[in-house]
Amino acid sequence: MKHEDIRILGVTHLNGPSMWTYQPALEALVDIGALEDYPSNKLPGFVDRLCAWLPSLVEHRCSYGERGGFVRRLQEGTWPAHIMEHVTLELQNMAGMPGGFGKAREVPIRGVYKVVVTAWHEDVTRAALTTARDLVMAAINDEPFDVPAAVQQLREMTDDLLLGPSTASIVEAAEQRGIPFIRLNTGNLVQLGYGARMRRIWTAETDLTSAIAEGISRDKDLTKQLLQACGVPVPQGRLVDSIEDAWEAAQEIGLPVVVKPYDGNHGRGVFTNVGTQAEIEKAYRVAEEEGSGVIVERFVRGHEHRLLVVGGRMVAAARGEPASVIGDGDHTIRELIELQLNSDPRRGSGEDCPLNYVRVDSAARLELDRQGLDADSVPEAGRNVLIQRSGNVAFDVTDQVHPDVAADVALAARVVGLDIAGVDLVAEDVAKPLAPQGGAIVEVNAGPGLLMHLKPADGPPRPVGRAIVDHLFAGEDNGRISVVGVTGTRGTTPVAQIVAHMLRLSGKRVGLGCATGMHLGRRRIEHGDCANWKTARRLLQNRLVDAAVLENGPWTLANEGLAYDRCQVGIVTHLDPYGALPDNFIDTPEQMFRLLRTQVDVVLARGAAVLNAHDPAVVEMAGLCDGEIIFFGSDPALPAMVAHRAAGGRAILLTDGNIAIANGHDQDVIVTLEAAAPQAGSGSDIWRAGIAIECLLAAVGAACALNLRSDLIATAIHTFVPDYAGAEVSA
Repeated sequence: MKHEDIRILGVTHLNGPSMWTYQPALEALVDIGALEDYPSNKLPGFVDRLCAWLPSLVEHRCSYGERGGFVRRLQEGTWPAHIMEHVTLELQNMAGMPGGFGKAREVPIRGVYKVVVTAWHEDVTRAALTTARDLVMAAINDEPFDVPAAVQQLREMTDDLLLGPSTASIVEAAEQRGIPFIRLNTGNLVQLGYGARMRRIWTAETDLTSAIAEGISRDKDLTKQLLQACGVPVPQGRLVDSIEDAWEAAQEIGLPVVVKPYDGNHGRGVFTNVGTQAEIEKAYRVAEEEGSGVIVERFVRGHEHRLLVVGGRMVAAARGEPASVIGDGDHTIRELIELQLNSDPRRGSGEDCPLNYVRVDSAARLELDRQGLDADSVPEAGRNVLIQRSGNVAFDVTDQVHPDVAADVALAARVVGLDIAGVDLVAEDVAKPLAPQGGAIVEVNAGPGLLMHLKPADGPPRPVGRAIVDHLFAGEDNGRISVVGVTGTRGTTPVAQIVAHMLRLSGKRVGLGCATGMHLGRRRIEHGDCANWKTARRLLQNRLVDAAVLENGPWTLANEGLAYDRCQVGIVTHLDPYGALPDNFIDTPEQMFRLLRTQVDVVLARGAAVLNAHDPAVVEMAGLCDGEIIFFGSDPALPAMVAHRAAGGRAILLTDGNIAIANGHDQDVIVTLEAAAPQAGSGSDIWRAGIAIECLLAAVGAACALNLRSDLIATAIHTFVPDYAGAEVSA
């Protein structure tokens, strides 16, 4: 019996924290149709086929919380939507994106489910979801499916679309320190931190990397002049302008020499140990094509090294090793390179390979010619044939570097002006000072690759990403500004506006995204409803923003997710038990609770949730908060308020016509309600009893959480003039 395909009815990309998970996710609406009557244990051979194709599914713990838990569910019987969830995650894992969250939940329509999976990249996860559907259907219908080809396609997407390993290591280190990040383009430009506290990186360059310094580093001759002037050991040499001049320079310096482009990179066009006029002529022609000029300099004997300097300190070092093959009397040198060198799993063209493939390029042909060979020669058995003299810099020697050598490379980076630099030097032994052994620094590079230190061919990986993050964010700095998130089923717009006004009076440059527009300071930048993910993200990317107040209604939480990972203050104004988002199949009080609790879930441990003590469902969210709880309410006798104050908690009260801040049993009156009303004609109707009072109390709670002074809060209440054009302000 052939079953009809599972249909994916729609996919929602949740860009940030949501009711499901803290990470970005895809929420797919999936119709399994008649397969609702066919759980996995009723599909002959299905479980065996699926597990044969994806044996690593045994690692999925599922609801049993143990290895093999998901396979047990398959054997006992589970439905295709749940299986799609696990297969999507496993395909992502096999494509190089391990871990993640998954969930499958029924909706009121028979056979229709929400399938939710972590989306490390939206396009890749969409492809993985579709592939999972096709794979599951092939297993159900006992049809062939090319799993390796499908995984390879996803892996290629991963390599193309996700952050490169160098950038990813910095981002991961930032996350470990609680520093948020925003990817700014499809490449490796990333913002660390929010608003005015942000820093930017582009792979291993930062917003502290000087354009002048980068230009100097590209000019090898100028770099050498500057280093030499500061006493840094460099090889003697000069810029040449012709083949004849190159030969003259070589004779002046003394053979052998190095011939290289003066503004090249990645070692292209570099010829070392060049000892004859003919070799110099060949090397000059290639080097000239690789750059806009050619340098001839003294050949320094020893190993090539790359030392990484971050913030004036050497943090990692790697050594290069020559590449050679051993003849066997049967294979050509070209064949031996493939058999003995390029077969090494550490070699590859991808960013996750510490060693590059060995190619017979112009430098390799020169080395072979010196040995009386070419790429098609068949060397006798046991003969060692040198292919590459330089390169393969991926063997960790960090712990061997002499303090004087570390000081030399740190000085070299400082002389050029780079905050992060890859310093190339040649020496017999980096455990000894350079000068006595004739070693020298040959290049200082901006934007150095980090892979050789993150994934060395030999030796321990070095935490270079953490070194860069520590350089950008000193001490306890986490790159965060004050972020206030406001959600609820009513009253969110006035609360957001009042809080923004209070923060402005405190001297902050405030970004406000709410239902009346996007505001920067006192200027409205954009009109219309801006209580959405896009506006919030724009404000968090703005260097002028010291504090952000962001309104997030239920629709935004359900369809977009939050624009921030964590916030200092999370406000929940109200939960309407009869509120519904029918398009999202959110139509019960329990579902609305799970949606709105997202705002409380993301409050920082040093932050606070400001919750409506009148609403039992909102009060229940207090137990979900990592930070402090501040209740607000117009009735001091509310059970939640009384219990909270008895435990020493803070609360915002309306008592005898006064707005008061309570700290345990003590309370401080900050303003009378009558004094809070604006002049007639300025929207004074908003200060009538009920919802408006609760909005004011919620805003005062946020101000307390932000440690604003009581007199400033009172002044803000006196001077606030609401702007509710186009916004719902009451139930």
